[in-house]
Amino acid sequence: MSISFYGSELINIAIGIERRGIAFYDVMAKSTQSAAARDIFRYLVGMEREHIQTFQSMLDEADRYEIPEMYAGEYAAYLQALVDSAVFTDDMATSEMATQADSDIKAIELGISAEKDSILFYYGMKEIMPQRAHPTLDKIIAEEKLHLRQLAELKKKLATPYNTD
Repeated sequence: MSISFYGSELINIAIGIERRGIAFYDVMAKSTQSAAARDIFRYLVGMEREHIQTFQSMLDEADRYEIPEMYAGEYAAYLQALVDSAVFTDDMATSEMATQADSDIKAIELGISAEKDSILFYYGMKEIMPQRAHPTLDKIIAEEKLHLRQLAELKKKLATPYNTD
């Protein structure tokens, strides 16, 4: 059994996730007192912008795909659950979350959570996109994993008692 799903819908969700990531990281870059954190947040803003451009170029090739399922609506429910549980669910909440983070470490933890959610979403996306889209998605997944490592390293650095930054 399969359902009809538009690849463009999935790509537009990915674009929305990236836009919300930009809003979050931009607010964090402006509000942090740490130069190291500010540099990482600004870098992440730039990377999220690149991802938007990549996804927008994929929109031109987005077709209608048939997704194999165990039961009717399975994949649609899975994707909706990923979107609903994402850290960056809407622009207002994203901005509010960023301004309410009471420390750089809390903000970094929110970023870590968002990167993990993005990785899961893009792996799910890869399962239903045509083979020709896989190298692009693999690149984006690798970049999201890099972001996750960078944020984890920054969290360790900021948590070090004798941090001079």
